[in-house]
Amino acid sequence: MELRHFRYFIAVAEEGSVTLAAERRLHTSQPSLSRQLRDLEYEIGVDLFVRSAQGVSLTPAGKVFLEGARLAMAQIEAAVEAARRAAHPEKPSFAVGFLTGQEMDWLPGAMSLLKDEMPNLEITVSSQYSPDLAEALRRRKLDAAFMRPERDMGDLAYLPLTREPLDVIMPSDHALAARETVPIAMLESETFINVSQTAPALRLVIDRYLADSGAAIRTDHEVDNIAMAMSLIASTRGVALLPAYVRNFMPWSVTSRPLEGEPPTIELVVGYHPANESATLKLFLSRVGDLAASVAKKPRH
Repeated sequence: MELRHFRYFIAVAEEGSVTLAAERRLHTSQPSLSRQLRDLEYEIGVDLFVRSAQGVSLTPAGKVFLEGARLAMAQIEAAVEAARRAAHPEKPSFAVGFLTGQEMDWLPGAMSLLKDEMPNLEITVSSQYSPDLAEALRRRKLDAAFMRPERDMGDLAYLPLTREPLDVIMPSDHALAARETVPIAMLESETFINVSQTAPALRLVIDRYLADSGAAIRTDHEVDNIAMAMSLIASTRGVALLPAYVRNFMPWSVTSRPLEGEPPTIELVVGYHPANESATLKLFLSRVGDLAASVAKKPRH
């Protein structure tokens, strides 16, 4: 039995679905996850889940095992943190995470802010999906994160940074690229590429905008990340609605145009856990407004 089995089991138990746990929490395939759970049950010698068409629920044995698994994970995480503190007892540290792709705009300013105030600060940086950043904040693996304001995370707090408009992303030689702005109705006949539930906040904004617009647009493909989106747009000659920051990652074969009229926007925030009493975090949060103002002044390409 390995640590990953505990992590997989806890994720499925909390989601009530192998499919949702695979997509939202673990970013693995459903068949692979199901196989890992079967291996765990075989090793323990009891059924942990009742499986049905509606999802999974815990057996009595599964409920007992969940309590132990959570305790074991908490003890392991505490041991890891204690070991790290023992290895660097006098050096302050700060862990900051970024929604993948946002570090290009926000990391230089964040690093400068922290290093100017605390030259000896040890900074660790990670790049993840926004839901994973939220989970890392909850588990105190991160002090702050540049992310989306995730729903159902009531124990987290957010400071607003900016609202990003969504652009139409398309092949560079697409007929719509000749326009300065693109009416949403013109996308009705196009292959539409949407984001998956790895970006639930963005997916919600896109789906609501399409529903409110009245345009007859259905999702043909889903993508998990920026690189996948760029590749699929170029290969299928499809179109997508994505936040403006993805302009930083567009290859020559892909371009963007603003939507005609009032575009949908999505918020970027700094997330943190209110119970985190780090003096470095308090300093960082007090300077977030200055950081947002400095980034807003930079021209976008």
